[in-house]
Amino acid sequence: MALRTIREMGDPILEKKCRPITEMTDKIKTLIDDMFETMYEADGVGLAGPQVGVLKRICVIDTREEGEKVCLINPVVIETSGEQTGEEGCLSVPGRCGQVTRPDHVVVRALNENMEEVEVVGDMLFARALLHEIDHLDGVLYVTKVEGDLKYVSDEEELPEGE
Repeated sequence: MALRTIREMGDPILEKKCRPITEMTDKIKTLIDDMFETMYEADGVGLAGPQVGVLKRICVIDTREEGEKVCLINPVVIETSGEQTGEEGCLSVPGRCGQVTRPDHVVVRALNENMEEVEVVGDMLFARALLHEIDHLDGVLYVTKVEGDLKYVSDEEELPEGE
């Protein structure tokens, strides 16, 4: 496993739509391990392929809650409901956060790391993280959804949970 460089806002790769993954390879297995390691090292909740320079439809999420650690390949949102508004941050937009409204319940269909189809149900923070990461796969940064202005977070404050 190896730490990967997290791309930051302004890098054009973050604005590109990712390609589907058609088969599990040793390279993709290594990518999954590296993405989890990189996310944990950066103290994040999620990380998507383009954030580490890979234009593949893959993301990893771990909210540190039971059942909320996943690797999703080719995820598709199949259902959303409700609404939540809260502070959101991103490893690709360090030191800043903003208010974002998203559904508070989501159902996602994807492949797992064994290329088996799974349905993942997320509520509240997990729903926010799922939607945030899937946005990355479509070249969308959360800053385009911020209500009002982005805020700077000082070193003493903790970034909001989100990604």
